[in-house]
Amino acid sequence: MAVYSAMIEQVDRSVGRIIDTLKARGEFDNTVIMFLSDNGGCAELFQEDSDWPDHSQWETSTTLSGEPVRVGDIPELRPGPDTTFQAVELPWANVSDTPFRLFKRWIHEGGISTPFIVHWPDRIRKPNILSNPMHIVDISATCYEIAGASYPKEHHDSEITPLEGESFLPALQGRSWSREAPITVEHEGNRGIRSGDWKLVAEWDKPWELYDIADDRTEQNNLIDGEKSRAAELEKQYFEWAERAEVLPWPVDPRVMAKRLQGSHAPYRSTVRRQVAP
Repeated sequence: MAVYSAMIEQVDRSVGRIIDTLKARGEFDNTVIMFLSDNGGCAELFQEDSDWPDHSQWETSTTLSGEPVRVGDIPELRPGPDTTFQAVELPWANVSDTPFRLFKRWIHEGGISTPFIVHWPDRIRKPNILSNPMHIVDISATCYEIAGASYPKEHHDSEITPLEGESFLPALQGRSWSREAPITVEHEGNRGIRSGDWKLVAEWDKPWELYDIADDRTEQNNLIDGEKSRAAELEKQYFEWAERAEVLPWPVDPRVMAKRLQGSHAPYRSTVRRQVAP
């Protein structure tokens, strides 16, 4: 965690250099600065735990200067230099994500929640804290609107997939804004959809759970038994999105499954559909 703190200090120093340069050039007030953290505490393990025995999944043979890199959470090895590659693992990831559930890779709040800061003195007149749920894909849509640009429909006569994001520029201008489409996410079989305050979420090999996020941000009170019709509608929307987004059944390739994820290799699509039928 001391290394994490040092990394944050370096980020802060580097952002300061960028801001100083913008001010020196007279561009600071008319520059949109967006800053967000990575999502979720990292509870990944390394191969000395026999969790992922293929070292090539992680190994970087040498640094840019040719020094060997030692991979793994080795007690006698002090982390930090580019000759090390370590992880905080489960205990510190749990501290980092408290009070939210689970970690990076999962779609529960501990895996997806990210603080996000926007700074734009020329247009953001009054500091404010918004609780509107947004998705990272909304950033590009917002940047297009800020720039007055249109996202192309094709490139070299090939059709381009339309933007999924929605511009949150009105929120930056002090106007009311809420996302129209649900926020839908899948990662390594873990999946979820949020529409308004309702969130349907599941781990890759487990049944759906349903939460009222406005009332239960820490996802402690699973309401699915009393809200089967709502859950079924959210599930329907999820799979419509998954088909359109070409989400593949998990595991895509069982050969690279970590031991902690091994079990039934049946595609999750057929596994979860039966578990929320009213």
